[in-house]
Amino acid sequence: MIRVSSLAVVPDLPQPGRTLVVGVVNVTPDSFSDGGEWFDLGAAITHGLDLLAEGADIIDVGGESTRPGATRPEVAEELRRVLPVIRELAAAGACVSIDTMRAAVAAPAIAAGARLVNDVSGGKADDRMLHLVAESGVPYVCMHWRGHSEDMQSKASYADVVTEVIAELGQQLDEAFSAGVAADKLIIDPGFGFAKTGEHNWHLLQRLEEFDVIGRPMLAGVSRKAFLGGLLADSEGSPRPAKQRDDATTALTTVLALQGVWGVRVHSVRAGRDAIAVAQRLLEK
Repeated sequence: MIRVSSLAVVPDLPQPGRTLVVGVVNVTPDSFSDGGEWFDLGAAITHGLDLLAEGADIIDVGGESTRPGATRPEVAEELRRVLPVIRELAAAGACVSIDTMRAAVAAPAIAAGARLVNDVSGGKADDRMLHLVAESGVPYVCMHWRGHSEDMQSKASYADVVTEVIAELGQQLDEAFSAGVAADKLIIDPGFGFAKTGEHNWHLLQRLEEFDVIGRPMLAGVSRKAFLGGLLADSEGSPRPAKQRDDATTALTTVLALQGVWGVRVHSVRAGRDAIAVAQRLLEK
């Protein structure tokens, strides 16, 4: 059995002894999977509480869509979207992650109760981010990234996507170390769908064990991604709509849990927990 990055312990985060479930709360009008559904702050808070009740180990709150072609909100608007949600969910006992590329958002989010920074740029979008993370001491998800949403797919060119993503992630981690981020606080994310074609994503999944060379736990964000929509396309070649990709996501969650991935970022928490429970049972001796 492949054991990718193992179920490493990350200080200050839940340690259930299984793959963690990170539930998604998009406080945005334009996310690819559920744009606008949780844009109202009350709806976002209620949704986060529902995910907590369904068994989410971490709730990832984001105020900027990173779908291909998305435009960035102003900092003030991103803060308006996420801070009230983080405060309410943290007060309810949730372990909250802030999904942002901006230090100016991460800092007040941490003050509001966020215990993890999930930066899809891996420190490359804001040169202040890694220093902030080092100073705050919170765990940090460093994702492989080549550029912002408006043009990232133009950078989806690789001779060997797996070796290049590993090498580039290694460089990003070196920069985090140089900024003072503790090694045991770092989590990697291959960046499925970010500057990658559908075929690139499948190659990454097929060779996931090669990421063991990095030596850090992995968060996998594959939920409802476009490459699943392509796999499930109809007879005319039209991709399966995002909200109809949950069954495939659950199947992939099972595979990832069997491989020992540290965490999965999902929209459907209960299904994710069920898939991981099945995987855990199969892994018992």
